[in-house]
Amino acid sequence: MMFAVEEINRNSTLLPGVKLGYRILDSCASSYWAQQVALSLVGGDAPSCNLTPSTPRSAALLIGPASSTSTIVVSRVLGPLSVPLISYMASCPCLSDRLNFPNVFRTIPSDIYQARAMARMAIRFHWTWIGAVIVNKDYGHLAIQAFQEETRGKGVCFEFIETVLKETIVSDASRVALTIQASTARVILVFCWYTEIKEVFLELAKINVTDRQFLASEAWSTSDDILQALDISKVASGVVGVAIRSSTIPGFENYLRSLHPMRHPDDKLLWEFWEKEFGCSLGATQSHAASLFPAKGSSQKGSLPLCSGTESLEAVKNPFTDVSQLRVAYNVYLAVYAAAHALHSLLSCPDRESSSGNNSSTCSSPKHIKPKELLQHLNKLNFTTPQGDMFYFQGADIPAKYDLVNWQETPEGSLKLVLIGRVDGFDLHLNESAIQWSTGSNQVPVSVCTESCPPGTRKANRKGGPLCCFDCIQCAEGEISNQTDSLHCERCPSEFWSNAKQTACIPRQLDFLSFNETLGITLTTVALSGAAVTTAVFVLFLCYRQTPVVRANNSELSFLLLLSLKLCFLCSLVFIGRPSVWSCRFQQAAFGISFVLCVSCLLVKTVVVLAVFRSARPGAGALMKWFGPGQQRGSVCLFTSIQIIICVTWLSLSPPVPQRDLGFQGSTVTLECAMASVVGFSLVLGYIGLLACTCLLLAFLARKLPDNFNEAKLITFSMLIFCAVWVAFVPAYITSPGKYTVAVEIFAILASSYGLLLCMFAPKCFIILFRPEKNTKKHLMAR
Repeated sequence: MMFAVEEINRNSTLLPGVKLGYRILDSCASSYWAQQVALSLVGGDAPSCNLTPSTPRSAALLIGPASSTSTIVVSRVLGPLSVPLISYMASCPCLSDRLNFPNVFRTIPSDIYQARAMARMAIRFHWTWIGAVIVNKDYGHLAIQAFQEETRGKGVCFEFIETVLKETIVSDASRVALTIQASTARVILVFCWYTEIKEVFLELAKINVTDRQFLASEAWSTSDDILQALDISKVASGVVGVAIRSSTIPGFENYLRSLHPMRHPDDKLLWEFWEKEFGCSLGATQSHAASLFPAKGSSQKGSLPLCSGTESLEAVKNPFTDVSQLRVAYNVYLAVYAAAHALHSLLSCPDRESSSGNNSSTCSSPKHIKPKELLQHLNKLNFTTPQGDMFYFQGADIPAKYDLVNWQETPEGSLKLVLIGRVDGFDLHLNESAIQWSTGSNQVPVSVCTESCPPGTRKANRKGGPLCCFDCIQCAEGEISNQTDSLHCERCPSEFWSNAKQTACIPRQLDFLSFNETLGITLTTVALSGAAVTTAVFVLFLCYRQTPVVRANNSELSFLLLLSLKLCFLCSLVFIGRPSVWSCRFQQAAFGISFVLCVSCLLVKTVVVLAVFRSARPGAGALMKWFGPGQQRGSVCLFTSIQIIICVTWLSLSPPVPQRDLGFQGSTVTLECAMASVVGFSLVLGYIGLLACTCLLLAFLARKLPDNFNEAKLITFSMLIFCAVWVAFVPAYITSPGKYTVAVEIFAILASSYGLLLCMFAPKCFIILFRPEKNTKKHLMAR
């Protein structure tokens, strides 16, 4: 402050013709004494220095107090007098309230801004699981409240918030250390004074907790007392903190090093510092020094050699002479300049001598400065500092500016302070590569309750737990999440399906019964085997076509039946493969016509058996002329023609078409032949069923006719199998999903074809091949 006053007094443009004076009183860090000295300064009862007897002794403006509590007390006392206060350390957010504290200004930002800066760091580094240690006073509680407001909705949670107090710091430090040791949070937020956190660090060092990352408030982030303590360096290493912004003051170092007690005989601090630093007594002024330090007496002086007079601060290395990072000192410097510019504005009149009474409220005389008018000019203050920065008050506050610092280890084992960034209002400028974290590396520490849910999963909050603690649930099939920490899984569109990791929707693959898959190969093999067996039987019957077994019941119908069975086996192959427009039409027509041809042959055979035995009765000889070979062929053609007409009509009006079946949710889309007309398909099946049931009924009636080789028995068994297969087919066909619908129909075709083939021709082949003695007319006609 003294340096700034002298610098302003030498300035010819700032307050020209006016010299600033000052009075410095010690509040002894007590609100009571702060109130007393403030009243004495305003009342003009305090001793002064650097003032002439004619100078007014009452102060129009106070710089200080340092603490928020003292500032609140002094403001309430001096508020009715409108005496401005410019504090350089009072950072309580409450002082921003202009209604309650209209006369308070400060050159340090409100604690709200440092709490917000620390919150933005937590959000930036994705620290969602944090512990907090705060002083059990307004400083700690208001700061943690501001931190929580800034991180609300950003997924940051507190595992614990512990409080400490200077009066009970021993027990508090032990309790806090044990809480930190037991916690899973790796980042600890600290809003307290350096004396309290130092005790906590000592306790953590005792239990060897060195893997926590501490976030420091400006109250202790630049504390030399902790930085130089080797016994806690392992615990405090890597601290990242918000610090009061630093700046340089040109000429200040030279000013400090040029100080000498002889030129400042009333400066008690300088006298005491000089004798302690150089270990000598200021001999010529010993009596004066004794009067300044009466409590110390002459015993100390007598034990010290006299100072030579050549002592100088030029080469002294001491924290008091270190001006590399001026923080609080720069705030004081700004406060003095703010006061000077407000005075300059108040005292500046275009023509002071001719000023009328109307201007007396805005222009004052240096001998009659009204605090209320000075207060008005402070509210409108706007100037450029000697460092080139714009300075103005926003209410009680200045724009928030901070340094971001990092505590890094030195080869000697102590810690050093490294500047890693700045805070300018709401902007955070941070050099992440320059940070040395508590782990000793450049890797950002991870502090989360639960690791982030990867894509393909969703977050599910734990019942009764904090929002930061959750479980990761895998998305269901057909659903995806392509972001980290997704709250919901999204369902894929109908023609898409989720990939294996549930992170993306991919087109569903076309699925149909193909010749390359196991099921297709199996059905193809069975169908070709059936066709081959049918061909073998056909050849066998052709070779033995003159034998009684082959000729019985019309060998021509037997050959036609074998041909139709072969078509039945082969038509099943049309159902395998990728459905197309023509394959969808052809497969149902081939199936319907082949089976009608087959059942028609059996029906005519059954009718012929009944007619033969009926013609053997007296008077019924003319019956067989209605069932001769020509009539049998005609009947088969008639029955088959009806099915052909049904198929042609159906396929002309509403044929089956290839279609993608999206109903079955899976990674595949079934390509199938969709029945555009269920009526047409029902008529085809119904007609086959009608013929089969008629044939079964007639064969059942003819099963006990007296021939030794009654073919009606074979037809009965074959029709029973045929009807059973197709009765079971209907529910199986309806309930089968996807391509298995086609497989069920092929299975029904093959099963019924094999049933007809075996039941009708196996006994005859057995006789032809292994019982040739029974292949005679006499044996077949025997009762």
